[in-house]
Amino acid sequence: MSLSQKSCIIPDDEISRKLPKEILLRILSYLDVTSLCRCGQVSRYWNILALDGSNWQKIDLFDFQRDIEGPVIENISQRCGGFLKYLRLRGCQSVGSHSIRTLANHCHNIEHLDLSECKKISDVAIQQLSKNCAKLTAINLESCSQISDSSLKALSDGCPNLSEINVSWCNLITENGVEALARGCNKIKKFSSKGCKQVNDRAVITLAIYCPGIEVLNLHSCDSITDASISKIAEKCCNLKQLCVSKCTELTDQSLTALAMNNQYLNTLEVAGCAQFTDSGFIALAKNCKYLERMDLEECSLITDATLQNLALGCPSLEKLTLSHCELITDEGIRQLAGGGCAAESLSVLELDNCPLITDATLEHLISCHNLQRIELYDCQLISRNAIRRLRNHLPNIKVHAYFAPVTPPPTINGPRPRYCRCCEIL
Repeated sequence: MSLSQKSCIIPDDEISRKLPKEILLRILSYLDVTSLCRCGQVSRYWNILALDGSNWQKIDLFDFQRDIEGPVIENISQRCGGFLKYLRLRGCQSVGSHSIRTLANHCHNIEHLDLSECKKISDVAIQQLSKNCAKLTAINLESCSQISDSSLKALSDGCPNLSEINVSWCNLITENGVEALARGCNKIKKFSSKGCKQVNDRAVITLAIYCPGIEVLNLHSCDSITDASISKIAEKCCNLKQLCVSKCTELTDQSLTALAMNNQYLNTLEVAGCAQFTDSGFIALAKNCKYLERMDLEECSLITDATLQNLALGCPSLEKLTLSHCELITDEGIRQLAGGGCAAESLSVLELDNCPLITDATLEHLISCHNLQRIELYDCQLISRNAIRRLRNHLPNIKVHAYFAPVTPPPTINGPRPRYCRCCEIL
């Protein structure tokens, strides 16, 4: 080390005199994991301060290093102890149940725990958490494939303050686990079971009865649920704000009507792939749900321009609207949408992929939507490049995502069909 380098190093006692320990700890408390580790390399004194448990109340290792090994979590648990309140281990696939047991034994004040995509986590770990971490309010177990009903029953017994839980793609979860959870954790406000095929009407009805404070509910691809359970949710959960029932193909307009009657504060509705919904259901929603901001109606193939007309009149806060594969939508529907209050003030994203009846006239109508930031036009064969250029001239900041796939040629009378390149031209 050169003389100039030595002169740059401040002795520990001088640092201590210039800044009291309490001030340094307060400053370090604002730093993330990476910055704390770097500060710990400044000097022995800073190392002690940087590793002080009070600075590690909130830890997000997803952005720091995804290949975290179990011993690292165990060391953090022992160092932080009762200070740790928030821990995000999303995607740390080397972390197993032993590490989470150590966490549970040392960090009794943990409130928010994200274990999504930690595929080695099993029921044993969650059972240990439920015994030692009664203050837990939010847990994310998405894609933890070993988690079963036993975990939900354990959480029900030991974590009565739980308000958020995500068990999406946990295929072992059934209505029995959800029922046990709902009975013991009646403060739940956010519940997600996306892709859980065994979550059925019984499970959802139990949630509605025991957890009436639910505000966010994601049942994407829980394809056995029917109008009975959604109607019960609508009736009991009057503060419902966000609902996703995409790919729940058994649902009909009865569900939409129930939501319209009971959930006036609904702001997000995702119903992609619910092919039985018609204009009637969406018209009812538009008349009563004035706060709708985001709607995904992809593949709601029965809706027509009447839905857009009523959304334009009744939903002035609409920001994002997905109409992809709604093949009955025409330029007239877009004209009415563009003329409504939402279009001029709020609408920022409009998705129209595979809407075969819309033409260049649609883009002319959208020129008045000054806040439009993105539009999707994949495989809209009647939209031209010139129309897109004109739209961009009026809305220079808009992002247009489109391609023009070649039209499938008719079969020839003699010989095989000629081969066409299916490559897309991105605009």
